[in-house]
Amino acid sequence: MSDIQIRDKEYIAGTYARFPVEIVSGKGSEVYDTEGKRYIDMGSGIGVTAFGISDNEWVAAVTSQLSRVQHMSNLYYTEPCGKLAEMLCTRTGMSKVFFGNSGAEANECAIKVARKYAAEKKGNDYFTIITLENGFHGRTLTTLAATGQEHYHELFQPLTPGFIHTPANDFDAFLKLAKENKVAGIMIECIQGEGGVNVLEPDFVKGVAAYAKENDIVLVVDEVQTGNGRTGELYAYMHYGISPDVVTTAKGIGGGLPLGAAILSEKVQNVLGFGDHGSTFGGNPVACAGGVSIIERIDEKLLADIKAKSEYIFSAFDGAKGVKSVSGLGLMVGIETEAAASDVVKKCIERGVLCLTAKHKVRLLPALNIPMDVLKEAVEIIKSVAAELSNS
Repeated sequence: MSDIQIRDKEYIAGTYARFPVEIVSGKGSEVYDTEGKRYIDMGSGIGVTAFGISDNEWVAAVTSQLSRVQHMSNLYYTEPCGKLAEMLCTRTGMSKVFFGNSGAEANECAIKVARKYAAEKKGNDYFTIITLENGFHGRTLTTLAATGQEHYHELFQPLTPGFIHTPANDFDAFLKLAKENKVAGIMIECIQGEGGVNVLEPDFVKGVAAYAKENDIVLVVDEVQTGNGRTGELYAYMHYGISPDVVTTAKGIGGGLPLGAAILSEKVQNVLGFGDHGSTFGGNPVACAGGVSIIERIDEKLLADIKAKSEYIFSAFDGAKGVKSVSGLGLMVGIETEAAASDVVKKCIERGVLCLTAKHKVRLLPALNIPMDVLKEAVEIIKSVAAELSNS
């Protein structure tokens, strides 16, 4: 065990089951460990490094801002914060943005917006938030309560009250629950990432959105993992033709720095007033400069390229030996393998490919601009591992 690993085990809280790999450098979708071994990064830091490691444009944007002002409190103005907010509103048709540092923080903001809106419009007893089973919305006590996976709840009771869960793609069950409760908000992921890369059915999503609109319920779409080009559209809800009241996002928007955003529609743009919410680091100018660099490059050409690479991945794994099924959208892919996903991921690391898991699936979240030749190399290695382990 190396000195780095010994120090980590001695001083870092034991919340992560790390693989015995120390990454020390990289460029794009290729990274290297302490021994100089090359790995193809098919996880991008769980969808964070949108344009890969040490992307030149991102580095230039961040370091340029870093040399001017690295942080200023939200008592004052900084250019990158306003610029990024304008870009997000222009691209989505939304009206305002609240910046935080993570997906959980963006979701906390959305929950506060939904509850305050409902309290003002309908009364304080309208506070219930409906979320979906197998959804994942964060690790704070409130976003854990929103997360529809009981095993995350077991050790942290009591959680924040007022959250109920319904099965994905079962509109009748949703409707029954919605009618039985005084609902302030509905929060969904169009693709459940941590829940197993499950894509919601269009009719279900459209039905939920229509019900929310008819009953003046705040609809929140959690785009923490699905957003910022990941699915082949700027945000995944755009595949469904709906208009959310709040869109939350993080991960890829910062390109590698902590950045989260709650994007607010005209309906709820003024719900939060002075003193209702805040974040010391939210809208940090360096993180926002990185965000500007990311969002301005997610154009139609890149989105078309993401869709083309997605088609290649799905075609390559469809019917491949050792592969049961493939799910997802864009460059957010779940591969159900005959062998245990954890075993496939470990063997892929040995072969020089870094993958993720999501429930019982191997999960792929490569950089949006991963070169096709590098992608093909990684896919062939994953396929060979899945086939090999299916025989063992």
